[in-house]
Amino acid sequence: MKSALILAFIFLSTYLSAQIGGEHVYSFLNLPNSARIQALGGDVAAIRDDDVNMAYQNPGLINQAMAGNLSLSYVSYFSGINFGNVAYAAKAGKTGTFAGSLQYVNYGSFERADATGLISGNFSAGEYCLTTGYSRKMDSVFTVGVNLKTIYSSFDTYNSFGMALDFGASYKSPDQLFTASFVVKNLGRQFTTYSDGNREQLPAELQIGLCKELKHVPLKFSFVAHNLQKPDLTFSDPLIPEETIDPLTGDTTINKIGIANKIMRHAILGAEFNITKALSFQLGYNYQRRQEMKVDSRLGTVGISWGLGVKIYKFSVAYARSAYHLAGSPNQFTLTARLSEFYRKK
Repeated sequence: MKSALILAFIFLSTYLSAQIGGEHVYSFLNLPNSARIQALGGDVAAIRDDDVNMAYQNPGLINQAMAGNLSLSYVSYFSGINFGNVAYAAKAGKTGTFAGSLQYVNYGSFERADATGLISGNFSAGEYCLTTGYSRKMDSVFTVGVNLKTIYSSFDTYNSFGMALDFGASYKSPDQLFTASFVVKNLGRQFTTYSDGNREQLPAELQIGLCKELKHVPLKFSFVAHNLQKPDLTFSDPLIPEETIDPLTGDTTINKIGIANKIMRHAILGAEFNITKALSFQLGYNYQRRQEMKVDSRLGTVGISWGLGVKIYKFSVAYARSAYHLAGSPNQFTLTARLSEFYRKK
């Protein structure tokens, strides 16, 4: 933990406030790393159970119940893009736990052409993140953790290398029904840039998460307040003027986003219902995604996500579908198994 704090001071010295989408490097770090997380709205910061994929979301959620779990995830994204994740956790003494994951995005193959359109071959593009996490129980209810991310990005002859840290803390009530978490994500630096003199910011952000499980019903609710370091997540749309004048009446309408809308853009809501011990259902709502990706003439279910989890033999299989836009809804699959169940203890 002391070494992690030293690294934190190094990274914090170069930290700048995170921007909205499209204005930072390594944006793939914010992709949901499992079907369950995708189904709950794309971000989860306060569900502390045996799901090893929660370690990437918040290192403060890493716990010994995850130890021995191996998880594999895959998503067929848009336009031939696919991404996936592999994660594993192991105990580190009586009070500590290690978790590691490897995340990748494959953008596919492209034709290389010069300014005149002359094709000279093909090239590929991809990004990778190796995450090593550690958590330690401070007492019976508080856990703190840290993730170290090693990042590599390659687009043809343009390559970039960077590192980032996540810091998280979580509180779980003595009755195990309420969890509250705080996490600082992607504090880091781009060490090798795609081009000389063009160093870019990482998608650093602050999050607060809450999770409440009902006592007599197998139902839990999840809430995430994301990008708290940037109060206003709205953007200026050049297609929407600040004022609209009715040509018939001459009345002027101010196209202004209200304070409630600005607050709700930080919110991600999720619910999970365990129908049986072997079957669960998740539902999520990402308000910011809906506001940014909706088509006013046909709202559809943009911003809404859902998923199913099924336990079959010694495996847990999860599926999620999230409505990003009317153009498509990616499907995500996750397979998880506890390795110790495949061999007999002597």
